[in-house]
Amino acid sequence: MDKSTTRPRSATRSIETTQGILTYAQLAPLLGEQVAKVEEHILDGVYANVQSFAQLALDFHREIAFALVPDWAGQWRRNQVVVGTHTPPPSHEVPILMRQYADDISARLSHASESEDRLLETLAYAEGRFLTIHPFSDFNGRVVRLLLRELMFRLKLPPVKLLPETDSEEEQIYLKALRAADHLDWTALIAVWKKRFEQVRFPNE
Repeated sequence: MDKSTTRPRSATRSIETTQGILTYAQLAPLLGEQVAKVEEHILDGVYANVQSFAQLALDFHREIAFALVPDWAGQWRRNQVVVGTHTPPPSHEVPILMRQYADDISARLSHASESEDRLLETLAYAEGRFLTIHPFSDFNGRVVRLLLRELMFRLKLPPVKLLPETDSEEEQIYLKALRAADHLDWTALIAVWKKRFEQVRFPNE
């Protein structure tokens, strides 16, 4: 699966679900319904008191996936995966890495409003580090976008477009930024976030 966790149009990979074996094209609208419900809950402040972003990730994954894959929804992955050219950490390291991730997010959040640079780095870290760890067997992209929605809600930021168009130059820039983030280089992903906010301010440009 690519780093955006969306499937290319030609993809034929399928998953065994409670509704039978479904392709990604068949899964997408079913997951989308659940994602939309979680997004509504985020805007209603339902998760505002949850302190651990690791727990939030588990909760979000369970909420969007349990009806389809109850055996592993809301659970850290137990398998080794390869994502494009990136090999995420071994599965046995995921729980501790996600605890560290949650601690880092909390620490960064406490300073995120001090400057635009800190804010952008916090958001870039939240997105890039999560996808580097790749904590779930599947649906990582959807979960991280929900986490980012929750972060933006807590920081009182305007909603921005988080997923670039498939096969676009913007997507290539984004994927390249994620590859750099795999090596703890947030520079390119910070630039992606800066452009996201610029597009909100200047939607016609």
